[in-house]
Amino acid sequence: MMQFLVSGVAIGSIYGLIGMALAITFYVTRIINFAEGQLMMVTAMVTAELFASGWPTWAAAGVGLACSCIIGLLSYLIAVRPILAANRLGFGWLVSTLGFAVIVENAAAYIWGPTSQAFPPMLRDVSLHVFDAVLTGQQLLAIVTAAVLTLGFELVRRNTLFGKLGMATATDPEMASAIGINTTLVALVAFAVSALFAGIAGLLIGPSTFANPYLGHTFGTYGFIAMMIGGGTEKPISAMFGGLLLGICAEGANAMINSQASDWFPFAVLAVILLISPKGLFNAGALLRPGRILRRSGENTRSAG
Repeated sequence: MMQFLVSGVAIGSIYGLIGMALAITFYVTRIINFAEGQLMMVTAMVTAELFASGWPTWAAAGVGLACSCIIGLLSYLIAVRPILAANRLGFGWLVSTLGFAVIVENAAAYIWGPTSQAFPPMLRDVSLHVFDAVLTGQQLLAIVTAAVLTLGFELVRRNTLFGKLGMATATDPEMASAIGINTTLVALVAFAVSALFAGIAGLLIGPSTFANPYLGHTFGTYGFIAMMIGGGTEKPISAMFGGLLLGICAEGANAMINSQASDWFPFAVLAVILLISPKGLFNAGALLRPGRILRRSGENTRSAG
């Protein structure tokens, strides 16, 4: 019991980071960048390649993260901005970001080949005992890193000028632009930060799964599920809670059903949760009872009258 709980929190932290990467772009621009999984893969592939060439682990990781951020910026400039300029209210970005993801994935397969590469461990092989469960150093690094990044993002969002500019852009981009906010710059920073989150997730999962060009597809899907479970489209931090819940459920399914259960169980969890709360479990107001909603509607109607 405790072992799959600990393992679920560790892998859920990574799902949550990818979910937050997706949620950040939507929070600021109302666009979901479906190439986040591929940005995660780019970091893992570049890091593994440079490490194999003799680079120190952390230097290789830094270059991998830089590549992820650069491609994240290109995804906005190439796959999003032209679409929004043509039709801001349409959903052309859905196709363009998916297309960008396919291009990045196939380019990686062409450059490095379809086979997996060994990934350097980010920590030495150490482990801790949590009651009757074993927590590896890599799992501990994932949990601590996710907690620090989540808390840091929330503090920036709430307490800094740039966080307030991001919230203003998310609420009403036309009005934000009219009062002098450079919405393009805000969007570029949002896409770079989201790429950084996805890249860090790649560094955290790489030692466990190896690095291959198709890594991003699976984890990008799990990140999207984490975002939807948590309700991260309204508040990015909720995607982390969704990722933790998803990780625990997936690991529990592996332990109690079979080793392939995590391939389909997250989709079952998502379906059940969306039936209960279409806005996600951790979104403020998502679990309002119908009666309370009706009472609020009536109060608003009387106030308007």
